Amino acid sequence: MWKIKVLALGSRKNVETKLTEIQKMAGVRRIKLGSQGLEVSAQGLGCMGMSAFYGPPKAEEDMIPLIQHAISSGITFLDTSDVYGPHTNEILLGKALRGWRDKVELATKFGIIFTDGKGEVCGEPEYVRAACEGSLKRLDINCIDLYYQHRSDTKVPIEVTMGELKKLVEEGKIKYIGLSEASVSTIRRAHAVHPITAVQIEWSLWTRDVEEDIVPTCRELGIGIVAYSPLGRGFFSSGPKMTENFTKEDYRQHMPRFKSENVEHNKHIFERVSEIATRKGCSPGQLALAWVHHQGNDVCPIPGTTKIENLNQNIGALSVKLTPEEMSELESLASDDSVKGHRCGGFSATWKNSDTPPLSSWKPE
Repeated sequence: MWKIKVLALGSRKNVETKLTEIQKMAGVRRIKLGSQGLEVSAQGLGCMGMSAFYGPPKAEEDMIPLIQHAISSGITFLDTSDVYGPHTNEILLGKALRGWRDKVELATKFGIIFTDGKGEVCGEPEYVRAACEGSLKRLDINCIDLYYQHRSDTKVPIEVTMGELKKLVEEGKIKYIGLSEASVSTIRRAHAVHPITAVQIEWSLWTRDVEEDIVPTCRELGIGIVAYSPLGRGFFSSGPKMTENFTKEDYRQHMPRFKSENVEHNKHIFERVSEIATRKGCSPGQLALAWVHHQGNDVCPIPGTTKIENLNQNIGALSVKLTPEEMSELESLASDDSVKGHRCGGFSATWKNSDTPPLSSWKPE
């Protein structure tokens, strides 16, 4: 593995030189995600922000070269969902992957439906199948590599949803099954129906509620962990000033953690991370992302971006090495007590409220 020298606090020029060095030295290794045979790049690419939620949709003529640059650089694990747009992000990926399909591991999700601005979750078998068929068509592929339930339907036993997903595996329409923001109980019950390959969770320096129960459960069952928003939804790459540039389409402005009073409180976390990053000769975003990479070889962060230069910086995080002392120092900056504002807002459900009813309660219509 590459060894990165630790820089003392130095000039801006030294830091910039070091950043370039990190990017050149970075190689994207491969990892086994879960225990069912899926192999992916150690870092993925979250594609949501290209089409939805983080401002207006970006131009296809800019996003398609970005996606293809990622693949050429070794970032082959691509993450989307039918709700991003809705549908337009899958269509974008379908266009970008023409001629590139065999070079990537493609993950998409189902389960969230927005009608007249209101969201609901659905895990009923007929919907699961229709959603899968829709994603296959939009992505212009025959089989989805990793198909997640985006959120748990708390009205439908997970065994019922998993039964349909298992059929889709048997029919060759999906290869592997995943869950997102699922509770320990839901993970265990789902895994008993058909092996779960990966659980997608929000995990970053300032979002660590999954460490007590979710992560140990996944490791016990041989389930891979996919960390979304590993840069704190952009906070650790852009800092508190990012809130000044939110457009009316940017969903983050509605999240408690990005309210002005909480940003004012939380900015000290970014400032300290920046100080440590300068000492390490990397950017704050690379440092925060490196912290996630150091959680284990069963963890794959999927930072999103809409700029090639940011993608290159994210890849550079793979070459930032942290000592146990540095890990502890970083963790002490962003404990639950020191971070203000809930990580979600509005419709978004989390693993804490995602238990499903017992199978005995299910009475199909």
